[in-house]
Amino acid sequence: MLPLAASLSSASLMLSACGATTSSALFTAASFSSTPAPNLSTPAAMATTTVSSTLTMSFSDGSKQDYKLAYQPFFVTGDLVSDGNGAKVLAGGYYDINNKPIMDNTVAGKERQYFSDSPDGTSLLTVANAKVTGVQGNTVFAVVQFEYATWAQDGVTAMYGKLPSPIAVLTLDQSPTTGKLSLVKYHNVNTAGVNGLWITCGASLSPWGTHLSSEEYEPNAFAASTDAQFKAFSKNLYGSETAANPYHYGHMPEVTVNADGTGTIKKHYNLGRISHELVQVMPDNRTVFMGDDATNSGYFVFVADKEKDLSSGSLYVAKVGAGFSIDPAATTAAPLTWIKLGSATSAEIKTLADTLKPTDIMLVSAVDPLDASYTKINANGKAEWVKLNTGMEKAAAFLETHRYASLVGASMGFSKMEGTTVNIKDKVAYSALQNCVTSMVAGNAYNTPGNGISIPKALNAGAVMALNLKAGAKDDKGASIVSDWMPVDTKALIAGEDITADALGNTANPEKIANPDNLKFSEAMRTLFIGEDSGQHVNNFLWAYNIDTKLLSRIMSMPSGGEATGLHVADELNGWTYILSNFQHPGDWGGIHSGVKTTLDPLLKANYKDKFGAAVGYLTGELTQMRLTKA
Repeated sequence: MLPLAASLSSASLMLSACGATTSSALFTAASFSSTPAPNLSTPAAMATTTVSSTLTMSFSDGSKQDYKLAYQPFFVTGDLVSDGNGAKVLAGGYYDINNKPIMDNTVAGKERQYFSDSPDGTSLLTVANAKVTGVQGNTVFAVVQFEYATWAQDGVTAMYGKLPSPIAVLTLDQSPTTGKLSLVKYHNVNTAGVNGLWITCGASLSPWGTHLSSEEYEPNAFAASTDAQFKAFSKNLYGSETAANPYHYGHMPEVTVNADGTGTIKKHYNLGRISHELVQVMPDNRTVFMGDDATNSGYFVFVADKEKDLSSGSLYVAKVGAGFSIDPAATTAAPLTWIKLGSATSAEIKTLADTLKPTDIMLVSAVDPLDASYTKINANGKAEWVKLNTGMEKAAAFLETHRYASLVGASMGFSKMEGTTVNIKDKVAYSALQNCVTSMVAGNAYNTPGNGISIPKALNAGAVMALNLKAGAKDDKGASIVSDWMPVDTKALIAGEDITADALGNTANPEKIANPDNLKFSEAMRTLFIGEDSGQHVNNFLWAYNIDTKLLSRIMSMPSGGEATGLHVADELNGWTYILSNFQHPGDWGGIHSGVKTTLDPLLKANYKDKFGAAVGYLTGELTQMRLTKA
């Protein structure tokens, strides 16, 4: 089992037969055949990762090279793997603020360390002068974060959001001749210096080689003291239900990998306290386009003051103009204008987070106080009445970002805006809407009239939007935004299709995307990869969409009830191309699984540690006679 191909981004490649003379040819195109959606005629395929696609590489001399794809895990969470120092460590294991294992004591006599069934954002990278004991070939690193654990081992105690999210650096041994990646070392990053991590979801690789993490669904600071979830999180992290400060969470962490396979972490407090998911830094090393995975979410952009340094900059939120549509056949795009929320350093917002209480910033009421000094807004799928305290604009902009953006007239009407990515050549960003419901639908109680985001009816299956990126944008005060990569409009690229449940239970067309989440774009392959977080497909899929040919290919099926996560594409890493993908919570049954649950549940339990485990890994190419090598 080998990586997909030699570097697709090289100007030329050499096609080499075993024992034959090599000949140079230019890479011209890549295409994927489609993996059929599994069904109950092959239940084993529904209960694991299934890949039967072929990647076809085309060259300027008319030749082609086929790679049959397969999936190779680095580990399944709950495995004991090497820490690089002669000891074993639990993959996906949870740790408290003192870096001590957090124990699951819900089954007497079977006490064990909690471990995640939900690996998510993953980056693949190299570090200059890396040296790690045990590596025989090239030293390559992956950073992987673990979003949550679904259940305690008693199967009754729900654990979502109640444990501090771990994050790990994997040292991988890359074969120089085959490109195969083998796990050598697992290092758990100590997050005590950033007060632990909250629900780390999607991630991306910065242009300067760091892992940009996320903290999703920022905890509601006004309800934290009575919120059972946040109190449990605080107890597991600090040993006290009241020790954790909600304003320390909902930010954008950044992990730097060291040459010895360890990692360090910092949080950026000045990118807005929103439902961060899978940010994308543009090629200018300054402009950050962000996903905002919440109901009543918005388009946010941060522009750093200096390249490769997110510690200082300005935060903007979009106002959507006329013509917004999720129909890919629409002929026009809705224009975007930008409201400046403020400029700040991470350090000054951290100080505000440390010292301010929610009521120091604003007053929030869940019922109409019948006071004209309050403004009604929709936030997180609820109506609220909000009053900003005098002089608290900056604190509100960076610590109560959703509420403040609504107050200043931003278009806060998206529902579950997930991953983002960029097509550099065409200067187009892509943004996933996991579904298009509630706050996006005209007439819904949480759809704000006049916010520009109103569709005539819901589309549960969601859509991927395309946003043109240009220079010359100005903010709401007429000041220039110093970026050549600001989104100026938005238009649907591709959408799912809701259906009446089919024989298997799918409520979205299985031949189209449903509930897109992770997005990554390959410049070399001109392909947008789309991972699903779907409650409408009985098996979630990973798709490849060629933006030139418009060919949509299903390239991987996840275990039934599991979500496709951790998507990452490396066009070139020491001459090889990789597609990374994880999955989460196999066998997390919903209503659509009623016809398959009885058959698949025992298979999933056998495959994935009674459904407490999930895989971290990558797609490989199974070579036949020919091999691609870097020219």
